[in-house]
Amino acid sequence: MNEKLQQKIQLLPDKSGVYVMLDKDGHVIYVGKAKVLKNRVKQYFYLSVKTEKVMAMVSNIDDFYYIITKNEYDALSLENNLIKKYKPKYNILLKDDKTYPYIKVNLKSEYPRFEITRRIVKDGAKYFGPFMLGVSVKDILEIINSTFSLRSCSNLSVGKDRACLNYHIGLCKAPCIKKITKEEYLENVKKAIDFLNGNDTEVEKILLSKMQYFSDNEEFELAISFRDKLKMLEKIREKKITSLSRDINCDIIGVQTDNIYTAINVLFTRKGIMQGSRSFSTDAISASLSETVSQFIRSFYTGEKEIPDEIVLSCDCQDVELLERYLKENYGKSVSIIVPKQGARKSLCDMADENARDYLEKTVGVIEHKKDMTQTACERLQQILSLKRYPRRIECYDISNISGVDKVGSMVVMTDGEKDSKEYRRFMIKTVEGANDYASHQEMLSRRLKKLESDERERFPMPDLIVIDGGKGQLSATKEILDKFGYDIDIIALAEKNEEIYTVNSSEPIILSKRDYVLKMLQRIRDEAHRFAITYFRSLHGKKMLVSQLDEIEGVGKEKKKALLNKFKSVENIMTASVDDLKAVDGIGDFLANKIYEFFRKNKH
Repeated sequence: MNEKLQQKIQLLPDKSGVYVMLDKDGHVIYVGKAKVLKNRVKQYFYLSVKTEKVMAMVSNIDDFYYIITKNEYDALSLENNLIKKYKPKYNILLKDDKTYPYIKVNLKSEYPRFEITRRIVKDGAKYFGPFMLGVSVKDILEIINSTFSLRSCSNLSVGKDRACLNYHIGLCKAPCIKKITKEEYLENVKKAIDFLNGNDTEVEKILLSKMQYFSDNEEFELAISFRDKLKMLEKIREKKITSLSRDINCDIIGVQTDNIYTAINVLFTRKGIMQGSRSFSTDAISASLSETVSQFIRSFYTGEKEIPDEIVLSCDCQDVELLERYLKENYGKSVSIIVPKQGARKSLCDMADENARDYLEKTVGVIEHKKDMTQTACERLQQILSLKRYPRRIECYDISNISGVDKVGSMVVMTDGEKDSKEYRRFMIKTVEGANDYASHQEMLSRRLKKLESDERERFPMPDLIVIDGGKGQLSATKEILDKFGYDIDIIALAEKNEEIYTVNSSEPIILSKRDYVLKMLQRIRDEAHRFAITYFRSLHGKKMLVSQLDEIEGVGKEKKKALLNKFKSVENIMTASVDDLKAVDGIGDFLANKIYEFFRKNKH
């Protein structure tokens, strides 16, 4: 430990707050909270028994600073904000953004429709789920709509001349042509919600009745479809936990560690039904399992996820009251966090622990392999290329166009060797004429570097390394811009043909083994930048081509084209619209509606 650290440790206050650990390059590598700052920070440096992971972090600490807070709750909130801001390598960061589907119904709609979504937003709608463990959310939605004859169309236009096919085969009551009153329709919606809340008795009766009806009328395909829905209903019943109240929605969290890696398993139960589970692994630093669980809860539960009524923990957590307050104040959700000692919840905790233990045993090798391909590759990249700083934030740029038309650029980001998609940015090239990659790179990088001189610097931090897709020419063009702005940032170019790495300090390229994890990491970010640019280009170019198709239809002028796009939002929706839907647009009569309809049928791709 250096003398500067020793002096700062002696001056730590006996107050609550947050401490921030920095490495020699000034990167934030860990953020923690403390009830007593002096006691907590001292533990890292003076405890005789430390885990291998803590020892590794301490060896990288070059400096630290702290922020005093009024109380421990303020410290918890500040810690969470700083972790989100800096994404420290030794904190718990849930980078797996996998989401599960929910069923959503907006009761403010005149004729509510049940639909599938993967995001929960505060829009006043009701959400049910998540759905996993072999239960298909599409099948659940089909059971709801077919049992209660609810609409499945996304655009309901009441007062149509005729109903769609679903009405004629008995799958919808056709509110669009007023074959059902609003009150009757809403009663069916209420029954569907009751089913999603766990009451499946009436659904079973209706499905059996419909299956028998279609079988008696020798409509065997429809009869089979209702038989399959009954099988799905039975599968849902098998997941019910009879000892849990149907009114309780809870997540059960199990934690296991080998003192280097930690595995966390979450079991989801909704309305007394086991919905499924997710497992996570981390090699983050924690003083205890209690601290691990506290950080995990704040990282896992966000405004976009459903927060349950109860969070049940398999181990003690010192921050229970703080976490309950945090979830209430940040997400408006009253949550009970408990550690059961017996009963059904304790049995579920044992199950979550067993899942976490199994996941830990099976994924240690995967975690270590991932580290070799990410953090260790970044460390070796710094050594091989003699970079000034550890390349924690790597930005890679690429240009996409066809013959200089619709030029776009992409910036993709890796943090500690892993893609950081929330940091990606796209650029429309505005000032460059023709297919000039050098000038396009210069415009894109100039606009990027200007962010460092603006109020947006927090959102666009300084990169440690810039990677350009190209060779010497692109490298030189980009270096000119860095010199112009006066930024001393490491920059390299990766030429795709022979995977040669060009640097500013050498005229000869560096060639690495095709098996080298450093080269594989550079290839990943280069290919991702190329994919991101191509996707953006195709999106823009495709939209222009589609909109121009409307100009080919005689009688569709500027005003009618505008009216069509205002109504349908996109040309794709116009292409699939019925004649009746087209006629509903101001200025579009029978003749023109049929003309548009026939045009897109003849020109279907």
